[in-house]
Amino acid sequence: MKILVDIMSGDKAPHEQLLGTVSAAAENPAVSFSLIGNEEILRAVASARGVSLDLPNIELVHTVDVVTMEDAPLSVVREKRNSSMGMGLRMLSEGKGDAFVSAGNTGALHAGSTLIVRRIKGIQKSAIGTVMPYQNPTLLIDSGANVEIAPETYVQFAKMGSVYMNRILGVETPRVGLLNIGAERTKGTKVLNEAYALLETASDIHFIGNVEGKELPMGACDVLVCDGFAGNIVLKLTEGCAAFMVGKLKGIYNAGPVAKFSALGVRDGLKKLKKDLDASEYGGAPLLGLSRTVIKAHGGSDAAAIRNAIRQAIGCVENNVTYEIAKLVVPDLISTES
Repeated sequence: MKILVDIMSGDKAPHEQLLGTVSAAAENPAVSFSLIGNEEILRAVASARGVSLDLPNIELVHTVDVVTMEDAPLSVVREKRNSSMGMGLRMLSEGKGDAFVSAGNTGALHAGSTLIVRRIKGIQKSAIGTVMPYQNPTLLIDSGANVEIAPETYVQFAKMGSVYMNRILGVETPRVGLLNIGAERTKGTKVLNEAYALLETASDIHFIGNVEGKELPMGACDVLVCDGFAGNIVLKLTEGCAAFMVGKLKGIYNAGPVAKFSALGVRDGLKKLKKDLDASEYGGAPLLGLSRTVIKAHGGSDAAAIRNAIRQAIGCVENNVTYEIAKLVVPDLISTES
């Protein structure tokens, strides 16, 4: 197995990307890693951090260009096709790797993945699936790739999400919920009403109906399907609320000597709470529906988050998630090809 990693993209690149990837390489000696980026910069960073790039399962792939967060999505296939992101996607499409991990520009990664790696034949849209740190882990799909989708696409997302939760997180029969403004089946837009009817009749998923936003933190479902517009709002609101709550707790326990003393008694619990609320503990977000594994790590990922994203990429390859998605979503195509 070979994992391709975009070392140059992300808010903390290349330092954290390099440290996280080298850590993952040391942790997985049977897996090969291609570190894609400016070789001169990577060696300088490694030297400054006291990190060796001489592990037998590491190779450097030299590129100069970088897709920035400000670049247009199509820049990865046009003027910056030889960037670390563009090179990684092209290597993946050519079979020179089994999975690609990047913390770069989400729009560019999604556009490049669609145009270079391409979707599984028969799948209408690829989607970003983010595991949310609720009472039970919940896959939010789509969390930002597609602003609008057709009713039929909700069903495909539900199937892709169900496969992922089963194969990666071990949920035997994932409960699928449709994000809506009320539990009643007639709530929401015409598209959501049509999507509900299709999800309700899909025999190969466990659809439980509409799910309201207030129910999500309590673990209302295992897979939450929605368009990327609503999904991204849910994602960012959850991240913001988690940061707000942790900040408020810090303020309470730093209010005075007695509060600080009390904090000693709950210190371990607070650390666990902070970890439980951190979505990066689950790694990056897979772009589900593609013909090969692509993992989007958070733009602000540190070394630990990059390592977790790589672990997720390895898990997707080991569990053959791409094939399992194709088998469930487009079974007629699979049976014809086999």
